[in-house]
Amino acid sequence: MDGPVEADTARLADAIARELENSAVPVARVSAKDFLRGRSVRLEYGRDDPDAVYDLYYDFPALRREVLDALLPDGRHTWLPRLRDPLTDRSVRVSPQPAPPGTVAVVDGRFLTRDDIRDGFDLIVHLDVSAPALGRRLPPEEATRVPGAWSRYLADDDPARHAGLVARFDHPDRPALKPRPQW
Repeated sequence: MDGPVEADTARLADAIARELENSAVPVARVSAKDFLRGRSVRLEYGRDDPDAVYDLYYDFPALRREVLDALLPDGRHTWLPRLRDPLTDRSVRVSPQPAPPGTVAVVDGRFLTRDDIRDGFDLIVHLDVSAPALGRRLPPEEATRVPGAWSRYLADDDPARHAGLVARFDHPDRPALKPRPQW
């Protein structure tokens, strides 16, 4: 679940995970924000630098290694729910979770169609949010850093092109599924 507002992607990913679990599908529920790089790396260029948000915030190699690749048929069949606590900036001490055959990773976060993570997913749902809606809906502490990073992501990675589903999400109470463009 790829989108600029973490609360939106988390809420939808939680709902999908619940539906899968209700259908007896084992789920590995993960948020990209639990796979952040250390504060000294991600804030090296300041708290509000949009390029740093895009380039340095998320530890996508760790997310691939500890979750996505671990759940592949030839993977280790255990997955790590969290790597780093975003509030304390410390590694979390959680045990790897067992992954029975058929475990589905349900991941939410930003920038999930980037080249370095995209092919780890079978399906990506991209939430398309207009710039005005993004400005209204971001938490105040993210209002200066996320819009520039998200604009760069849209320009550099074209997430709508790589997503399996795209939903217009300016109003979470009435999302609209967008038709896939013909490439």
